[in-house]
Amino acid sequence: MSVASKPPTADRVIIRDVSWQTYECLLKDLENRSAPRLAYDRGILEIMSPHFGHEEVNRALAAIVEIVLEEMEIDFRNAGSTTFKREDQERGFEPDSSFYIRNVERVRGKNKLDMNVDPPPDLLIEVDLTHNSLNKFPLYTALAVPEVWRYTDVLKIWLLNESQYIRSSTSRALPILTENVISQWVQSSIVEKRPPWLHATRLRVRELLSEGC
Repeated sequence: MSVASKPPTADRVIIRDVSWQTYECLLKDLENRSAPRLAYDRGILEIMSPHFGHEEVNRALAAIVEIVLEEMEIDFRNAGSTTFKREDQERGFEPDSSFYIRNVERVRGKNKLDMNVDPPPDLLIEVDLTHNSLNKFPLYTALAVPEVWRYTDVLKIWLLNESQYIRSSTSRALPILTENVISQWVQSSIVEKRPPWLHATRLRVRELLSEGC
């Protein structure tokens, strides 16, 4: 193996010339741990250990999704950072958060997912506050993830259109939400106390739903 020439940050390292078998062994060794998270793209391995700020944003985004779905009375499954991989594609990843919404019935009751048979998550969340992660869009494309929320300093929504991701100001999975609204709510979550923020976010969601009636 050879380490990539780009100097890694404190919480992220990229290694090249890694076999699929090595990736599988690492997944097995780490399967009962929440960190580090691995991403693999045809010989390139990213190892990422999320820090506090990263997880704070991730949890806020996941909470927003859950609140909206609850208020819309739409069933869902929060798949968290489940490992999604396909050996024939030599690609795999562990998102910060992921949700089954449209395809929830197809994964209900399952303990493990097989991406050769099961659908990808309907909505995937990626947080990159350091702007130096492996480009994971080829991984998401290979597994046909319909929608990706990527948060850097603001949120950007990407929708899969055939074989490429196209930027969208509005979520397809949760049409009442826009990039700007989500970004504002996440930023407020960082400075506000959690219970008031959750309560206020739920009220804002209800307002948006009533406006759409």
